[in-house]
Amino acid sequence: MPDMEESAQQTPADPSEPELPNGAGEPDEPEPASPVADAHASTPEAEDEDEEVVAVEEVPARSAPSKGAETNADGWRPYTMGELLGEAAEAAAGRSEYAEGNGAGSATPERSSQDNLQLSSHHDVAMDLINSVTGVDEEGRSRQRILTFAAKRYISAIERNPEDPDAYYNWALVLQESADNVDPDSDSSKDSLLEEACKKYAEATRLCPTLYDAYYNWAIAIADRAKMRGRTKEAEELWQQAIMNYDKAVQLSWNSPQALNNWGLGLQELSAIVPAKDKQTIIKTAISKFRSAIQLQFDFHRAIYNLGTVLYGLAEDTSRSGGADNSPSDLYSQSAIYVAAAHALKPNYSVYRSALRLVRSMLPLPYLKVGYLTAPPADDPIAPHKLWERSQFILNHEELQQVNTSESAPAKSNGLVEKTKRFIKVSVADIVSVSTCSDLTLPPGAGLCINTTNGPVFLVAESWESLDGWLDAIRLVYTIFARGRSDVLAGIITG
Repeated sequence: MPDMEESAQQTPADPSEPELPNGAGEPDEPEPASPVADAHASTPEAEDEDEEVVAVEEVPARSAPSKGAETNADGWRPYTMGELLGEAAEAAAGRSEYAEGNGAGSATPERSSQDNLQLSSHHDVAMDLINSVTGVDEEGRSRQRILTFAAKRYISAIERNPEDPDAYYNWALVLQESADNVDPDSDSSKDSLLEEACKKYAEATRLCPTLYDAYYNWAIAIADRAKMRGRTKEAEELWQQAIMNYDKAVQLSWNSPQALNNWGLGLQELSAIVPAKDKQTIIKTAISKFRSAIQLQFDFHRAIYNLGTVLYGLAEDTSRSGGADNSPSDLYSQSAIYVAAAHALKPNYSVYRSALRLVRSMLPLPYLKVGYLTAPPADDPIAPHKLWERSQFILNHEELQQVNTSESAPAKSNGLVEKTKRFIKVSVADIVSVSTCSDLTLPPGAGLCINTTNGPVFLVAESWESLDGWLDAIRLVYTIFARGRSDVLAGIITG
């Protein structure tokens, strides 16, 4: 099955989209090309006859200033990339106060010529790399001229104050943007630019250890370097460094679904390189990162899709070697739920559409999820434990419904459900929230609480792992409903 971003396992291609500053909201843009995991490079979308599931990586939020817009002691403040590009364009038209000659090595009254010479020498390598980038087309050349202007500006800022972390951070952003502007056939130049960017991020975080954006973009730069090295020992070391920086970014900003998503992708890539004995542990950690990202943002379709790809890869590994807690069929079915949800949220993404064709048959059609939960009598939600029964439940685009208390397959239509007994039914439209519940009045197991407009519904899953699957599935169905996409999900599961 195709993978859902750049993951180490085989899964469909990845739709990376540009992200707004600091991950605030999502731009509404055409679907981008997806990088195929195993190739570690951008490729056109695979043809239908050669489908596989690929992971989706977050594009760095490089337009975000590192620490707001406060002015430093030298009267200089960090600029967003958008502001910088605008001012640089004005400079090119002769309207900027900054001249083109205000570049590396220019002396300032406050500093001696010897100090300036040392700083200039320190940045010569990076500036030479910037100057060597020409861009592949006229748009790329125009953008590179602006980036070159920006580079000179930040070097000048560092010369005025070598202890300014914002200047180093923005200088690193320029280097990273320039690396994206390199001719695709020139890997060595791109790698050198990314290496220099990493050095600037390291200096920025040394001067200010709380720069979340620096750690986040630094991790992305390291990951880009790792992708150029395939599945080598050097790549393994780089992925480990990237993962450490994502970890640090999440410590500084725990509510960043983008960082958690990319952290999961880094782990997914690393799992393809490490020895087999370490792979399962890393994959389980990746699953937890994707799931944490989704819990922070229920409609984060890239993390939803990526969780589907990592589960698909785990199912493939399990079918070959065995030894996992879950059966391959259960893992395939779980994977299909996330792929279907991602497609329902972004039905125009061909990557998700291709993946769905591969996994749709793995769903318990005509339902999204079928499984067992322990439930009280429908007319007595606070009944004694002895009256609670293990029952089969089905979830579709409209409702969660109890269908029987036996081990038999679910009824294919409501008309087949026995009429003599009331069953629990929760309409998706009535759901207010879904959460875990550790109430001691519930029977043993993993408690599930569904708050509805008609009051709470309490159920118990057989294990916490099983509960995670139910929580995600119910939340996703509700999120799809809230986004007005239930008709897409209905089309998936009913055909």
